[in-house]
Amino acid sequence: MKCLVLSGVLLLGGCAAFAPAPPAHQDNLCDVFRQQPDWYDATRASYEKWGTPPWTQMAFIKRESSFRSHVRPPRTTLLGFIPWTRPSSAYGYAQAQDPVWGEYTDDAGGLFSSRSDMDDATDFIGWYNARTQRMTGVSLANPEHLYLAYHEGQGGYQRGSYRAKPAVMRAAREVATTASRYRGQLAACEAEFRCDGFFEVWPFCRG
Repeated sequence: MKCLVLSGVLLLGGCAAFAPAPPAHQDNLCDVFRQQPDWYDATRASYEKWGTPPWTQMAFIKRESSFRSHVRPPRTTLLGFIPWTRPSSAYGYAQAQDPVWGEYTDDAGGLFSSRSDMDDATDFIGWYNARTQRMTGVSLANPEHLYLAYHEGQGGYQRGSYRAKPAVMRAAREVATTASRYRGQLAACEAEFRCDGFFEVWPFCRG
C-alpha cells in the first residue's frame, strides 16, 4: 500500500494508520499469507524477478521487523533518560538503511519506492540478495549466508566480519531455521494463493 500523491504533494499524514497490522501468527507462513494475501503476490513477483524464494524473503522480514511496516531502531538516550539519536537509519519491513536504499532506488526501484510498502521491501531483498550472489557467490538457496551478507554488507561478508559477532551468526542461523520451516509450510498451502483468475476458487485453481 503506497501513500497517495495528490497535486504534487506527498500525503504522508495517516499512512501509518493504514498500514497492515503485523500478522498474529508469525511462525506459520500460511497464516501470514492468509492474513495478507497480497504479500504472497509481492514475494512471488520478487522471486520471479531476482531469484530469492518467498520463504527466505519472509524469514528476513520476520527477523528484521516482525512484519511492522514503519519500525525504526529505538533511540539511544543521553544521560540515561533524554531521547537521543537512533543507532542507524534502518526503517520499514526490510530495515533497509538510507545509503543502500538509495542505491536500490537508483538501480531498480523508483522515486516513489517505500520501505514501508511490502512490494518494495520484498523487491529490495530480492535485489540485494541477487547482488550478494554476484559479488560473493553465495547461493540464493542459502538463507544463512545471504543474511550474513545482508547484515554485514557484501564487503563485510567477504572480509568475514561476522565471525567476530556471535549474535549476528546466531541471528543468521535463526533466519535459516525460519526459512526452512516457512518452506515446508508454504508447500502445503501455496495453492490457496495462486487463485488469480476471476472464476478460480481454491482448491480448483490452475497450475
